[in-house]
Amino acid sequence: MRVGIVGAGTMGVMHAAAWAQTGAKLVGVYSLRGGPELAHRYGARVFERYDELLQAVDVVDLCVPTDLHPAMTVLAAEAGKHVVCEKPLALTIADGEAMIAACERAGVRLFIAMVVRFFPQYRAAQQLVAAGQLGALGVLRLKRAAYQPHKEVDNWFLDEARSGGMVVDLMIHDFDYARWLAGPVTRVYAQSARAHRPSSSGDYALVTLRFASGAMAIVEGGWANPPGVFRTGFDLAGSEGLIEWSSDDTATIRTFLQQSSAQAAACPERSEGVGLPLAPLLEDPYTTQIKHVYRAIATGEPFAVTPQDSLEALRLALVARESLQTGRVVKL
Repeated sequence: MRVGIVGAGTMGVMHAAAWAQTGAKLVGVYSLRGGPELAHRYGARVFERYDELLQAVDVVDLCVPTDLHPAMTVLAAEAGKHVVCEKPLALTIADGEAMIAACERAGVRLFIAMVVRFFPQYRAAQQLVAAGQLGALGVLRLKRAAYQPHKEVDNWFLDEARSGGMVVDLMIHDFDYARWLAGPVTRVYAQSARAHRPSSSGDYALVTLRFASGAMAIVEGGWANPPGVFRTGFDLAGSEGLIEWSSDDTATIRTFLQQSSAQAAACPERSEGVGLPLAPLLEDPYTTQIKHVYRAIATGEPFAVTPQDSLEALRLALVARESLQTGRVVKL
């Protein structure tokens, strides 16, 4: 499997390192900056043109600003190449749908890198929820507080026309995760620092989601921490207990589950349900993600994150931004 990386920034470097852990061959890099260094690291070729890269690969991995995703994806699909694309899928629903349709027409695979689904803490918690350990979901609290991206050249993250802004670029991870846990969302309300003060040096937002099931989520996101400080976490509360995790903790996750009377009788010395075993993180989640993509393309198995999943996460992010702009609840 021949792979080409487009973009040699932070995510291009992460994805290249992950592909090196698979059976694929990284054959080329196309990037405006940093391409030669990344290509040299893996014995790959530097391509001066995107169409030339497409001719040399089976899979193209797009690690470029979000506004470039639609055109590059369509060109790759028309060239018969599978596409791995960093999140968000696109900046509009119409563009996202066009990307999905182009890949379907060409019979190629499209994977959007929603990497949070491959973090073991998040996946373990989702498996417990899916197994019914929490009973009926009540309130989900999700946190993703980072520092504002800074780049010496072309800091496209701060241009909403290119990145969608913090709510779309960063919080989309937790919108996707919340929907993975609790299903369809029926209403969204959001407030943010920049909505009230556009000149704010950072941004912080709280977004509340109401699900068709009756559950709700409170999603916290920010580009407001000091440089280098990135904190995440979740508290998932249901009728039968609570699952919590914070990046400040060394534990994988902590569970506080209600016991049935039979369980209590069988294990009278225990006051909480069975949690997951503690273990060190043996593999970077970005590598876990790319290994999954490699295996799925090689075998034809389904992707753990479908293009439609990424489209619905984008829809929630855009609706949250609409709520910020209008100051009103938005119903789906």
